[in-house]
Amino acid sequence: MVPNLETIGLDADDTLWHNERFFKLTQERFADLLAQHGDRDLLDARLLAAERRNLGSYGFGVKGFVLSMIETAVEVSGGTVPGPVLSELLAMGREMLAHPIDLFPHVKETVAGLASSHHLILITKGDLLHQERKLAQSGLGDFFARVEIVSDKRPQTYARIFGGTSGGAERAMMVGNSMKSDVVPAIDAGSWGVFVPHDLAWDLEHADAPEDRRFRAIPDLGGLPDLVAEIG
Repeated sequence: MVPNLETIGLDADDTLWHNERFFKLTQERFADLLAQHGDRDLLDARLLAAERRNLGSYGFGVKGFVLSMIETAVEVSGGTVPGPVLSELLAMGREMLAHPIDLFPHVKETVAGLASSHHLILITKGDLLHQERKLAQSGLGDFFARVEIVSDKRPQTYARIFGGTSGGAERAMMVGNSMKSDVVPAIDAGSWGVFVPHDLAWDLEHADAPEDRRFRAIPDLGGLPDLVAEIG
């Protein structure tokens, strides 16, 4: 019998380990630093607009976030933001890049178990050096047959990655916490898409759940082995 699944793609940030909480904490500090130029809601909205505007230039990750904070600080202050404030924003970015890796419950045993029976690929967005460092610190690197650090996650991204495996996209599954980046485009590429919700989500990653037979949702990665067994 030919298996339904041969390859499992896994997202990294906020699927395997904590990430968004560091962005949220830094954004709160940003709002405190710029409080004289607007309330938190205004500053959050201006920062989000800058992030959206800059994605095409800076991509995803801490470095783009820091540059967007600096740009927003200059804008809301009318160009009068003091040098020490800019220095503090840069220091906050360095702290984010150095934060320790904290795996979610069930991650290590789930990844280790699935690696013995399936072809695992880490598929993540973000800065190359930062993502490589996080993977090395996670202790999970040896379980992945491949690591793909991509600029964006679109159907063609998954078609390329899964298309290079023996079973192709139809026998592949993508697992992650972003409906927009991990689930919907993987299903559009012909793969299974598994949503693992996270209580913190970046505003630019929201999307509606697809109405598709290849869509599944699990509360955490502890439920993934049973789902994989069910699909076959």
